[in-house]
Amino acid sequence: IETVWRGGALLGEGPVWDAAAGVLWFVDIKGRRVHRLSPESGRVDAWDAPAPVGWVLPAEGGVMLAGLRTGIARFDPLTGAFDHLAHVEPDTPANRLNDATVAPDGTVWFGSMDDGESERSGRVYRWDGRSVHATAIDPVVITNGPGVSPDGRTLYHVDTAGGVIHAVAIGEDGAIGAVRDFARIDPADGSPDGVTVDAAGNVWVGLWNGWRARLYDPGGAIVTEVRLPAANVTKVALGGPDLTTAYATTASIGLDQEARAAQPDAGGLFSFRVEVPGQRLPPARLAKGA
Repeated sequence: IETVWRGGALLGEGPVWDAAAGVLWFVDIKGRRVHRLSPESGRVDAWDAPAPVGWVLPAEGGVMLAGLRTGIARFDPLTGAFDHLAHVEPDTPANRLNDATVAPDGTVWFGSMDDGESERSGRVYRWDGRSVHATAIDPVVITNGPGVSPDGRTLYHVDTAGGVIHAVAIGEDGAIGAVRDFARIDPADGSPDGVTVDAAGNVWVGLWNGWRARLYDPGGAIVTEVRLPAANVTKVALGGPDLTTAYATTASIGLDQEARAAQPDAGGLFSFRVEVPGQRLPPARLAKGA
């Protein structure tokens, strides 16, 4: 395990590999910051966001698509500007956006959650490049880790408070179908956070208060676990030139003095090697004029 960045993020999340640029993007949701790691130099650049930022994704046109508490925005790293594109839940002010992924067709799947972590108000959405579409997936307190299989036919949706990863069928038109349990996590092992699907359809999940990242095969069986020096592991991204370097984000929020002493690098970014490479994600759709 390598400690790549000791930035002490309050709530590090959303790592995503930008294969075109050879960099890793991630966010600090509660710190309202967007980060970019350049692995060759080890440099980490940062931008302030105008609201809590759940995720950023490389998009068409060389810009980024961002999920803010205020909705979907275009983020331009060259200027640092965030331009509003779409509201998501204007009538649910206690909610915020939390985690996203790009499907093979360039559509974006993302979720919302109750920022107070008590109400079942979190829902799953799809962005088609121009507008937001709500899905019929049942609401939960904390949606997390949307991940999509390499063939684009299965969505992995996490109910963090419920301790379960669901597998959801995706139709040709993008509509969701049958929902089934993919994996249930014993509370003693932590709570499932973000997920990432590799090129073989295996599913990586970060375990909050679990000190580890866990890998499941496409059938839902545990393949391996990687222990990390921070309790709250939020998500894994697979990057590097051959997509076999795993980057794991973590959080320091809520740790008392004793816990911080036991995990001084909590909130940092860690890396380790994997055998199966990740998927090369396409840029997120962004319609002209959007």
